[in-house]
Amino acid sequence: MKEFLPLAEVYAILEPGPVLLVSTAQDGRANVMPMSWHTMLEFEPPLVGCVLSAANHSFKALEATGQCVLNVPTAELLDQLVACGNSHGDQVDKFARFGLTAEPSAQVAVPRVEECYANLECRVVDRQLVGSYNFFVLEVLQAWRDPAVTAPRTLHHRGYGKFMLAGEEIQTGSAMR
Repeated sequence: MKEFLPLAEVYAILEPGPVLLVSTAQDGRANVMPMSWHTMLEFEPPLVGCVLSAANHSFKALEATGQCVLNVPTAELLDQLVACGNSHGDQVDKFARFGLTAEPSAQVAVPRVEECYANLECRVVDRQLVGSYNFFVLEVLQAWRDPAVTAPRTLHHRGYGKFMLAGEEIQTGSAMR
């Protein structure tokens, strides 16, 4: 028999994809924060919708500059990811404190996180829902991935400090690309 699920736990059922490390930069200072609330909106050009809390230092930088990098960490970066989420970018240099390498980007003035499996350099293309929902629409301008990582063990947030790892891959006969 099914039981009622508290509404605050719905997020764990519908988690949208891997936890990302979003890097931003403003006034010569780079920052990085974990983000779970994102979704693909379009294939080409690739558009990603994402929500950042207006209370975060990264929100202010993204709003001001219109640029960020979506960095895709794997399980090996769990400790750094959690530490970044438990600290404030206006108080600490997270790259230095947590041993992350700030690699220059090609299309934006924001560093990539070198240790991540993939990096997506983005610019904000739509702010219509920022005022109501803190929802930014990003266009991916340049994408990078480590070809040596063939089965990335990405992290998926289940709420309240719980994560699951991407699991077994299943191939079907889909006609979609």
